[in-house]
Amino acid sequence: MNAIIGFFKRNQTLKNLSLALLAIAILQSCTTLKNGDKKSSKDKMGAYLMTYFKDDTHGLYFALSKDGYTFTDVNNAKPIIAGDTIAEQKGIRDPYIMRGNDGYFYLAMTDLHIYGKQKGYRETEWERPGDKYDWGNNRDLVLMKSKDLIHWSHSILDIDKMYPEWNVGCVWAPELIYDDVKDRIMIYFTMRKSKGKTKLYYAYMNKEFTALETTPEILFEYPDSTKQILDADITKLPDGRFCMMYVAQENPGGIKMAFSDKINSGYVYQPEQIDFEKKSCEAPNVFKRLSDNKWVLMYDIFSVNPHNFGFAETSDFKTFTNLGHFDEGVMKRTNFSVQKHGSVIHLTKKEAELLAKHWNTNFSFNDKK
Repeated sequence: MNAIIGFFKRNQTLKNLSLALLAIAILQSCTTLKNGDKKSSKDKMGAYLMTYFKDDTHGLYFALSKDGYTFTDVNNAKPIIAGDTIAEQKGIRDPYIMRGNDGYFYLAMTDLHIYGKQKGYRETEWERPGDKYDWGNNRDLVLMKSKDLIHWSHSILDIDKMYPEWNVGCVWAPELIYDDVKDRIMIYFTMRKSKGKTKLYYAYMNKEFTALETTPEILFEYPDSTKQILDADITKLPDGRFCMMYVAQENPGGIKMAFSDKINSGYVYQPEQIDFEKKSCEAPNVFKRLSDNKWVLMYDIFSVNPHNFGFAETSDFKTFTNLGHFDEGVMKRTNFSVQKHGSVIHLTKKEAELLAKHWNTNFSFNDKK
């Protein structure tokens, strides 16, 4: 875009101006998605895919939406992948999906079953002693990659094995974003060393999406070192800045924002809590509406029974409108409930229909463009 602006300055004739406007139109015909992928107008995004998990199964679930308001589970509220088939602890949590800039879809998940003892997967409350590694301790993340959202490759990213000197207490809630400067997928996650406070870290994946290429580093330091922070979600804004949503375990715990000109550092603290909950919530995820220049903040209200998601909407990342909870406002579920820790990406209509067809779900569009 800077090159085109320079073109304007150097060429003032009507003919050259017309050529410059044509170049801008070509650039704007591409839709830039949250993770950096660009799709031409012929592959226009026309649907939404939500990932989530449930406490009772610790499995992976998919739900589709045509409008970003009403979501339908593709497998009638049953897991599309069982946690005990892909995770060392026989359960996954916190699934995050990303559309890559290379035509692949990427999934990252927490390898942890918090009810492993009750389910008979282990004899102890946690995988390792709680007095040394604290609540919900785990060692690794589950990574998956697919061309079609149906057939997935699979690997385990064992942070504890790579860095035994850290005495990793937990590694939770991984998310992914493409860094076009590094030409790599950046993975960022919540980590606790031994029984310390949870903090936010980042690293870069190899091109095969099977291992780290860099050592994890701190992504953001909370100004109050006595508080834990977790569950980061980064969105690239239209002005080129990055907005990081995250959870600060204040009282109650909730969603805050920090902004930076860089994807992996320099995030500036803002004191305001932006969710609309009276009780604690977690797991922020931001997705853009395809219909207009609005973004939806979705978060998990774990403090209510049954569990539900809350939603807020913004056009400027300064002011937010409360959209309420699933089935209590404009956001709806058709065939599932008690979902936890979701993430949403855009799909083309064809991608959505093929996924629904694979799971024998009635989900089609009137036009076939």
